[in-house]
Amino acid sequence: NNVTVATGTEYTMEQLGDFNFIKDNFYVVDSTTSLLPEEMSADKLAEDVSVDIASGEYKVLIYHTHGSEAFVDSRPGVTEDTIIGVGDELTRILEEKYHIKVYHDRNVYDMVNGTLDRSYAYNLSREGAKKVLAENPSIEVAIDLHRDGVAESTRLVTEIDGKPTARIMLLNGVSRLNTKGDIEYLHNPYRQTNLAFSFQMYVEGKKLYGDYLRKIYIRGYRYNLDLLPRTALIEVGAQNN
Repeated sequence: NNVTVATGTEYTMEQLGDFNFIKDNFYVVDSTTSLLPEEMSADKLAEDVSVDIASGEYKVLIYHTHGSEAFVDSRPGVTEDTIIGVGDELTRILEEKYHIKVYHDRNVYDMVNGTLDRSYAYNLSREGAKKVLAENPSIEVAIDLHRDGVAESTRLVTEIDGKPTARIMLLNGVSRLNTKGDIEYLHNPYRQTNLAFSFQMYVEGKKLYGDYLRKIYIRGYRYNLDLLPRTALIEVGAQNN
């Protein structure tokens, strides 16, 4: 299965301050959009995105815009086997191991009247997430947890602690198209903090687990990343894991 063993990768301060090094080694930028040098400056990417978890209140929201996404051996109709089941496990780890209180929204936003419909899913998940955040103002981190779709020949697998493990990818939407510039109707006041948040997670993840993290994917739209400054869209494995 082309399994590789994850080994940690650390970067020098000189590398982390070099726009071209970061762009080439940390990111895959969709052809429709772009990253700007000022967004990748060392001081902006070093913004403090830490969270005080001591209060005992909800701090993290996990939700799923595409909650029906499943894996190659998922059992039909079994929620546990979909990306929502992955969210259940992440919730358990954050609460039991790290004592971070998590609100897990297990609603499926890409099924309408029993039929798969992803055309409106981001609007529906946005409404759901905003309701949770309004009712729980202590939440400081929102994670939209997905499962990627890739070519069947692509194997997103590495090995961690002797176990084959699906690789993950962080995604940033920058609300910018090369043909039109910034997309005003998708304005995101938190774009810079979103970028710092995913950048710091990527650097730490590479240090701990090497190839467990794929490069951060940059796309042109917003993907509800304006909900909070610390918002992340994370792709966990793919349909053939």
